[in-house]
Amino acid sequence: MWAGGGHSVPGGTSHTEAFDAGIRYGRVITGPHWPGILRGRFEYAVDLVPVYLIFQPANRAYGWGFNPLVLKWNFERRGRFSPYFELSGGTLFSNHPIPSYTNTVNFTPSAALGTHILGEKYNWSVDVRYLHISNAGLARYNPGLNTVQVRLGVGRFWKQK
Repeated sequence: MWAGGGHSVPGGTSHTEAFDAGIRYGRVITGPHWPGILRGRFEYAVDLVPVYLIFQPANRAYGWGFNPLVLKWNFERRGRFSPYFELSGGTLFSNHPIPSYTNTVNFTPSAALGTHILGEKYNWSVDVRYLHISNAGLARYNPGLNTVQVRLGVGRFWKQK
């Protein structure tokens, strides 16, 4: 499970905040690759995002989303820390246009850099994420919304048998 939020940044609609929360299922699909500090494993995951809250000047939009494409590089563990880099993308469906005067169907590509903090039973994650929300030309007006978010998560990892 995870939750994140942040403010709009230049390059799109301004004076807007975003909060989202969801659940993820992922699977590491490779063994270790690459040398030195780049050494790690590739993971594929999907996110179900039942909560999107967008606080924009005209209104507050509520939505839900699905990210069928989460590509994650898990760098080799360093003590209790397991850093990662992630690229993801999906869709967002909302009750009001996001940004205002655009569309209620949007796409949500993002990139993140973070770390897992490994515990005995549960693991925490924290990352900094760049999230872009855009209708990809489905509407004539498409200013997009760019946010930088901090995301926190908690979960479990299982070893394959």
